[in-house]
Amino acid sequence: MKFSESLKKNDDFKRVYRRARSKADGRLVLYAMKNDLDENRLGISVSKKVGNSVVRHHLARLIREAYRLHEEDFHIGWDLVVVVRQGSARMSFSETERSLIKLADLHHGLLL
Repeated sequence: MKFSESLKKNDDFKRVYRRARSKADGRLVLYAMKNDLDENRLGISVSKKVGNSVVRHHLARLIREAYRLHEEDFHIGWDLVVVVRQGSARMSFSETERSLIKLADLHHGLLL
């Protein structure tokens, strides 16, 4: 990812959950918060309730790839956390991509 880093620390996730605005659909929840950095930071959370480790990692890879393909459409300087909702284990790449872009569009100021 050109303009982004991964959000990895638990404290960073907690800060985003506490302070960020969230938008959701039936499959994903997107939290977005300004970070005053020259990059975006993307965090992905997939609960064990969604599926086993193979399913969870597959969904995380789908989200990361959908974000990577549309990374240039996002404004710089945001912390983003994507949470996969229970029941989304069979989500295809096109559904993931469509859901991520739709939620980003709902966050006014997040997309160019």
